[in-house]
Amino acid sequence: MSYYRRHIFFCLNERDKKEDSCLPQGAQAGFDHCKSRVKGERLSGPGGVRVNKAGCLDRCAGGPVAVVYPEAVWYTYVDKHDIDEIVDSHLKNGQIVERLLLPVNVGR
Repeated sequence: MSYYRRHIFFCLNERDKKEDSCLPQGAQAGFDHCKSRVKGERLSGPGGVRVNKAGCLDRCAGGPVAVVYPEAVWYTYVDKHDIDEIVDSHLKNGQIVERLLLPVNVGR
């Protein structure tokens, strides 16, 4: 058994303005909203969900991005409604949000 049931990492990296990166595309707001929702739903803590900041996850072209472990499911999102869907479907109930999946061929 793992210490956390699920772990979600949000890329908060910012690159040179000429390169794609997550932070300028709303990653901080996505992280903040997810953390607030997870706490509000009492999903956080041992045996629950951990929301973490990450540096570059090297999938910048699809940004902003987040990845959920242990399933290794990669998401892209646009707004708080997308984050709510990830929290409600995946983090709470283990159901992958297909419409927000980051295509496997998207990299840096």
